[in-house]
Amino acid sequence: MSDQDTDYIEHVAEDAAESRGTGLVLPDQNLPDKLYLLPINNRPFFPAQVMPVVVNESPWHETIERVANTQHKALSLFYVDGPMPADGELDPDHLPATGCAVRIHHAVREDGKIQFIAQGLRRVRITQWLSHKPPYLVEVEYPHSPADERDEVRAYAMALINAIKELLPLNPLYSEELKNYLNRFSPNDPSPLSDFAAALTSAKGPELQDILDTTGILRRMEKVLVLLRKEIDVARLQGEITAEVNRNIGEHQRTFFLKEQLKIIQKELGMSKDDRTADIEQFRQRLEGKTLPDAAAQRIEEELNKLSVLETGSPEYAVTRNYLDWATALPWGIVHPDRIDLKRARRILDRDHDGLEDVKSRILEFLAVGAFRGTISGSIILLVGPPGVGKTSIGRSIAESLDRPFYRFSVGGMRDEAEIKGHRRTYIGAMPGKFVQALKDVGVMNPVIMLDEIDKLGASHQGDPASALLETLDPEQNSQFLDHYLDLRLDLSNVLFVCTANTLDSIPAPLLDRMDVIRLSGYISEEKLAIAKHHLWPRQLERAGLRKSQLRISDKALREVIEGYAREAGVRNLDKQLGKLVRKSVVKLLEEPDTRISIKPADLKRLLGTPAFRTEKQLKGIGIITGLAWTSMGGATLPVEATRIHTLNRGFKLTGQLGDVMKESAEIAYSYLCANLASYKADRAFFDEAFVHLHVPEGATPKDGPSAGITIASALLSLARQQPPRSGLAMTGEITLTGHVLPVGGIREKVIAARRQSIHELILPEANRGDYEELPAYLRDGMTVHFASHFRDVAKRLFD
Repeated sequence: MSDQDTDYIEHVAEDAAESRGTGLVLPDQNLPDKLYLLPINNRPFFPAQVMPVVVNESPWHETIERVANTQHKALSLFYVDGPMPADGELDPDHLPATGCAVRIHHAVREDGKIQFIAQGLRRVRITQWLSHKPPYLVEVEYPHSPADERDEVRAYAMALINAIKELLPLNPLYSEELKNYLNRFSPNDPSPLSDFAAALTSAKGPELQDILDTTGILRRMEKVLVLLRKEIDVARLQGEITAEVNRNIGEHQRTFFLKEQLKIIQKELGMSKDDRTADIEQFRQRLEGKTLPDAAAQRIEEELNKLSVLETGSPEYAVTRNYLDWATALPWGIVHPDRIDLKRARRILDRDHDGLEDVKSRILEFLAVGAFRGTISGSIILLVGPPGVGKTSIGRSIAESLDRPFYRFSVGGMRDEAEIKGHRRTYIGAMPGKFVQALKDVGVMNPVIMLDEIDKLGASHQGDPASALLETLDPEQNSQFLDHYLDLRLDLSNVLFVCTANTLDSIPAPLLDRMDVIRLSGYISEEKLAIAKHHLWPRQLERAGLRKSQLRISDKALREVIEGYAREAGVRNLDKQLGKLVRKSVVKLLEEPDTRISIKPADLKRLLGTPAFRTEKQLKGIGIITGLAWTSMGGATLPVEATRIHTLNRGFKLTGQLGDVMKESAEIAYSYLCANLASYKADRAFFDEAFVHLHVPEGATPKDGPSAGITIASALLSLARQQPPRSGLAMTGEITLTGHVLPVGGIREKVIAARRQSIHELILPEANRGDYEELPAYLRDGMTVHFASHFRDVAKRLFD
């Protein structure tokens, strides 16, 4: 809108206001009873308004031309809620009840639009449609607002004027001319005043149309005053937000200008340095007090000289700076003094772990050798055992007993050898390997680094991390460990590596050969009870913020939890069950704060549900033998069943998800007994005409391993003799084709599994006598063990 249009609007508005203020009626204000109709869709037009209106040239140009040719130049504007129809077709039922009669001034056609200045005159209502296509011609009437001289109306008029004056300073869009225009309104003529006030607000179209439809002056003023108050609140809030934003921007600008001025002043006085100089000085300060190998010192000096000539904005500068950031942050030559005190180490191990006496003794032997030598280096410990037996916590205890920093990271699922040896610097986003990161974090060259889940290393097209670990974990090579990112030799020979694994089967033989294996077996009930009382239960109370006096659990209840809900080799599930008990008890304590809760065995089913484990009855009968097996989760009992299906033909069937090794053991046992039935007082022709089915229960669980030979042979012999074996007895051992019993592994785990099932009589291979005698006394207590070197020894114990 041009300045000329603005002046014209102000002139028309002043004339209109003066005419209202004096009560004069201009001759051309006698409006006709027939008007052309023009729809608008932005917001309704009010009689007190003087505003420009823009419409599409098509289809409304003919309407404007016909109005321009009339003497009165009057037109009716009606608000349409929604988009305007492109063809101009209007539905009379969708038009509002009230519109506004306006006089058009200064109509201009430009760029497919028609713009004119509309001077609002009076409210108008349609009585009859004379034309149903553009240009629309309608008969109209002009609703009259009866005069109301009550004091309440004058009070509302003064309130409207004050509200408008309050709004004007809050919105810069309202000019000084509008303030003067407002002063010409008279409280004695409130109708145009209320219309003008409504037009000032930013209310939505339907709200404004409601004002236009209201002819009663008092009711209309009430509605307008509500809209004005909302507008004032919004404008005031917007002003506060704008002021806050301007203040924050001003503070930031002021801080920026002051910093720039300070930089210039410091530079003029020679007190400041540029970013490059500051970086170089920072890197040189990091190297103070460190002992670098000659090759590393020379390489870092070359990189510093290179950094000094590069532009700070170049990509090469960022690459070089990142390299120096890593190279200078390493603890070159910094060694943490060891505190090798065997008594202190024993106290720490006993404090953190119940049971595991043989493991703690093995660790103390390892520390004793280091104390004798004066340094602990060149050894890699591998802790092997089921989940939840404390492998990671033992690593922490070793670090604490040596008073060394501890760093742990998991290599389970690692498939990229760059995680071990770093990326080449030429790659975007290159970083050093995990060992360089560990040394940077701990700040010394001799920490305790734990590699968790080393049996779960992966391999992919990006390399084999297990092979990359060979150099790292070899005491003969890791003094010259080369990281690809740094391209510098690092001495890792002083690092004590502690690895953990659940099983040795998946660890490559060359990697396993570099480690000192320490086995952690599962816990028996007595050990679990001690761990729960001394470690798990106090920790759960501490996590929940409870005192010991608020929540107690009896030893019998703990034992019931161990036997019925957490019978696995480790104690992780036991910790979860105890946490569940604490959580359910906290709910009750919140409801009854003064209650003292004591958990007894009778409460467990209510709190934990039905026990997951029940006391298993040992299977008895002809052809049923209980064996012992080792798994990555610990020891387990393994019943074996054999039965004769029919005597129509000879056959031997195996079921139970047996692996290749167990299938061969079954074939060997079957062949041995077929050849030697007579020597065991059985019918030598029994297997000649019998179809035998051998099954190992829990068929969904895969089973394999060389320890079920004598168990399968005993089941077959019991079937052939048609005599049940002695009850309460379990066995393990491999058999040869000539009947000799071979040694097996996992004796400790198998003994623990037998004790867990209340089996106290075992048959073990004679070659495993030493393994059994090395077990702690509390594991051997109450056990009766028979050692067999030939299957005849087994048969004697089973069938007298």
